[in-house]
Amino acid sequence: MRAMTDSPISFPGLFGEWEFTMSAKALDIGNGIYWYGILIALGLVLAVCFCMTQRHKYGISEDNILDSVLWGIPCGVIGARLYYVLFNLDMFRNADGAIDFGEVIAIWDGGLAIYGAVIAVVLVALVLSRVKKFSLWALMDLVVMGLMIGQAVGRWGNFMNREAFGTETTLPWRMQLTLRTGEIVQVHPTFLYESLWNIIGLLLIVFVVSRARRFDGENTCFYFLWYGIGRFFIEGLRTDSLYLFDWTLFDQPIRVSQALSVVMIVVSLIVLLVNINKKERKPLFVDVVAAAKLAEEAEAEVPVEEVSTDALTAEEESAAEEPAEEEAEQ
Repeated sequence: MRAMTDSPISFPGLFGEWEFTMSAKALDIGNGIYWYGILIALGLVLAVCFCMTQRHKYGISEDNILDSVLWGIPCGVIGARLYYVLFNLDMFRNADGAIDFGEVIAIWDGGLAIYGAVIAVVLVALVLSRVKKFSLWALMDLVVMGLMIGQAVGRWGNFMNREAFGTETTLPWRMQLTLRTGEIVQVHPTFLYESLWNIIGLLLIVFVVSRARRFDGENTCFYFLWYGIGRFFIEGLRTDSLYLFDWTLFDQPIRVSQALSVVMIVVSLIVLLVNINKKERKPLFVDVVAAAKLAEEAEAEVPVEEVSTDALTAEEESAAEEPAEEEAEQ
């Protein structure tokens, strides 16, 4: 099912006949400036600002965050597009079967997948941590909170685009749309489910997980576990899923996001349990950074006792020299 891009949106079970009619396009310039892009940008700004306020808790410098942003944003967009194209390859072929690269790069026509962006961001963080000599997992513990903010805000771009909705339902919070065929449907607002799921996950990390963090990577494991669980169930409701080529399981096509969610859940749960049960763990990177800073400050300081002793010695020598000079003059 695909909705009209300017379909009226209503929630008849909650707000009666009230309708949301704002266009998906904010400004009609060139290919158009869409609310989707504006909301994605807003999510990124909020994510960066939040990470800046939290960085001292993870031992990550301001320069490292800015480097991550400058490299992560373009790589994230590329990753999101490649992921979408890879699992929709037939949509980007010419009549002769060759890949239409003009269509591949036309992201203004839509087609970005959040999992592709997450994978790209992780790879960028890995490279930067090696080059800049800081802990990958400490950075990721900080970055995943930004990811949750970006995803929570960005999903409202799907709302503005009238996309990423679910199957038909009669639940009180159902969303009503008009399809391109002219049919009126009432569906699961899956964009809203995912946005709320990310907000709850963020609050859990900030107020629970991070306050009892035992190892670098704990926030990261929780993020992949939490997001994987939510995305697995939400993806099962959507009508626009990407499928794992023509593979099937129990005679049903395999949704890529669900398959990846299962992998994320299993791997993150194993890593989490193994590290929690370790008898000896490495100190947190923030503690290592703090210890190194204290050591540098201690080396840079001149002991107060030595300064006082030197000063007194100089004064005593001066006092001793003055009487001798007076006697010589007499």
